[in-house]
Amino acid sequence: MTDTEKPINFIQQVINADLEAGAVDRVITRFPPEPNGYLHIGHAKSICVNFGLAEQYGGGCNLRFDDTNPEKEDEEYVNAIIEDVRWLGFKWQGDICYASNYFDQLYSWAKYLINKNLAYVCELNAEDMRAYRGTLTEAGKNSPFRERPAAESLALLEQMKTGEIDEGRMTLRAKIDMASANINMRDPVMYRIKKMPHQRTGDTWNIYPSYDFAHGQEDSIEGVSHSICTLEFAANRPLYEWFVGNLPLPSQPRQYEFGRLNLNYTVTSKRKLKQLVDEQHVEGWDDPRMPTISGLRRRGVSAAAIREFCDSLAVAKTDGVVDMAQFEHFIRDDLNSNARRAMCVINPLLVTLSNYPADTGEEFVVPGHPNRDDLGERSLSFAHQIYIDRNDFSEDTTLSRKKFKRLVIGDYVRLRSAYIIRADEVIRDASGNITEIIGSIVPDTVGADAPEGIKARGVIHWVSAADSADCTVKIYDRLFNKAAPDAGEESFLEHINPQSLQVITGCKVERGLAAAVAGDHYQFEREGYFTRDSKSSDLVFNCTIGLRDNWKA
Repeated sequence: MTDTEKPINFIQQVINADLEAGAVDRVITRFPPEPNGYLHIGHAKSICVNFGLAEQYGGGCNLRFDDTNPEKEDEEYVNAIIEDVRWLGFKWQGDICYASNYFDQLYSWAKYLINKNLAYVCELNAEDMRAYRGTLTEAGKNSPFRERPAAESLALLEQMKTGEIDEGRMTLRAKIDMASANINMRDPVMYRIKKMPHQRTGDTWNIYPSYDFAHGQEDSIEGVSHSICTLEFAANRPLYEWFVGNLPLPSQPRQYEFGRLNLNYTVTSKRKLKQLVDEQHVEGWDDPRMPTISGLRRRGVSAAAIREFCDSLAVAKTDGVVDMAQFEHFIRDDLNSNARRAMCVINPLLVTLSNYPADTGEEFVVPGHPNRDDLGERSLSFAHQIYIDRNDFSEDTTLSRKKFKRLVIGDYVRLRSAYIIRADEVIRDASGNITEIIGSIVPDTVGADAPEGIKARGVIHWVSAADSADCTVKIYDRLFNKAAPDAGEESFLEHINPQSLQVITGCKVERGLAAAVAGDHYQFEREGYFTRDSKSSDLVFNCTIGLRDNWKA
C-alpha cells in the first residue's frame, strides 16, 4: 500500500471475505431512499459508498424507491432524487426499482407467515399497542389477539386489503418475542391500513407494508448481496434477519451499517428540512442555503467536490460530526482548479479617466484561467469610464500602503490586466456622497512596469462602464449560527442565521457573463466563487463560497 492509498474499510473486508469464500459471485448493492423529501449531503455519502463499492468490485448498484408510505411520498421527490443521483455522476444497473413493484409478493409472504403461526392480525389501537410494548428496561406483554387462529387472521387481512376495515382498527404484526431486549423485535407491525391512493398503484391497496417488513425482502428479490445502511438501522438488523430467515426468499442478503455523515451548522432530518420549506424559512428544497443536493447544485457546488469530500471520509462503525470547514475546503479546491475567472463590481463607483479619449476604447485579451489553457480566453473592454468597487477607494491619504492596497486620492493603483491609474479628485452629490472619481491613466502600463517614480499600491478589479452587464448578486452564509442547531431543548428554528442571505442589486459584471449558463462556475476576482442562478430569468449570480474562510463562530 502506498502513502496515498486508503486502507480498506470494514465493508470492503467483508466483501473480500465473501468473494474469497464463494459466498457471493457478484457484488450487488442498492441505494433505497424513501421519496418523502429531497436528498441531502448525508445521502451523498451513502450514494458514494453504495455506488462506489459496486463499481470497485465490478458489480451493480440498484436505485430503489422504498415507496411504502403514500401519506408522505410524492412524485416530485422521486424525480428530484433521480436527477440528483444522475447529477452526482452515478449510474444504476437496470431499471429503477420500487417497493410498490413488489406489493403482491410481499402480501403473499405476509400470508405465508400467518400460516406459519409467525404473524397475526392485532386489534390493539396505537395507544394500547405502545402500552403493551413495554419500555427499554421493562418487557412488553402479549397482545390479547396474539393467538388468533391463522384462518381468522387471513380473513381479516383480506378485509383490511379490500378496505372493509377502518384505519387504525387493525394491523398485521409479526409474532416474535414481546420480552426481547431489542424493542424492535416485540411483535413489530408488518401492515397498517392507509386508505389513500399511492402515486404508482393508485387505489389498488388499502394497506401498506412497513419499511422493516419490506426492506429485506426487496433486497432479496433484487439479488442484493450487501445491504449497506447507516447506523440508525443497526437496531433493526435482527428484525431484518428474522424476516429473511423465516421466509422462502430467492436469496439471503445481509445488512451492514456504517456511520452516517453529519455536518455541523446544519440539519439533515427530512422532517426538519421539510419544516424549513413548509414554513418558508427558505424559498424551497433547492434554496442554496439548504444542505440538499439540489440546493448545493444551485449554489454552485460541483458534483466532483461532493464526491471528493465523501470519498475522503472514513467508512466506520461509529457516527461523527464533520466540520463544515472540511467540506468547504473541497469546494474551494475544486473551484480554484476549474472555475473560469471573471470580474464583477459588487458595489460600483464610477471612475472617469480624464486623459483617456472618450471616443476610443481598447480590448484586452486575457486568459479564462491562469493555469488552464483549455478554458480559453476572454476579452475585456476598456474605455474612458469604468467601475471599481466603492470599497477599493478612500480619501484618507494617511492610510499606509501595507494596510490599504487600493486606490487613494493622489495615489496609484493597477487595474487588473489593464492600466495603472491615479485618483485625482472626487465628485459628490447634494448630500455629500461620492458619486464619481476623476482619475487618469498612466500611459504604456498595460502589461508593463510602472515608470520610475510611480508605484501602484496594489491591484484591483474593474469593469467597463459602457460595456458591462447589470446583475444581482446573492451572498450566502451558513443557515444556522449554532454548530448543533437541533441539539438541546430549544427549537432548531431559534438558531437560524438572520444574515444567511444578502441580496445586492445594481452590480456590474463583465459583458461576457451576460450569457452565463447555470452550472458554469466563475471566480469573481477578489470576491469569491459564483454561478448563475438556475431559477431566475434575470442575471443573478449565487455566491458558492468565498475565496477564504472568513466565517466566525
